[in-house]
Amino acid sequence: MLMETYENNFTNGEITVTYEPKKCIHAETCAKGLSEVFRTTVIPWINLEGADTKKIICQVRKCPSGALNYCYNDN
Repeated sequence: MLMETYENNFTNGEITVTYEPKKCIHAETCAKGLSEVFRTTVIPWINLEGADTKKIICQVRKCPSGALNYCYNDN
């Protein structure tokens, strides 16, 4: 039986946030700092509609393992 996997790219149109689960050390820095976006109890767990882009970028930069990254989308 195959385990279901989920896409780990999330976008709000302005940026795309990527998540690399194998790098994650589960410090929960993201959820503790911006729980409106990084939600540990639901799937998909990242909801980029929960805060403005600048706040999301600031929180992604605080990821201690580098499991979260972002890039600006070409518009």
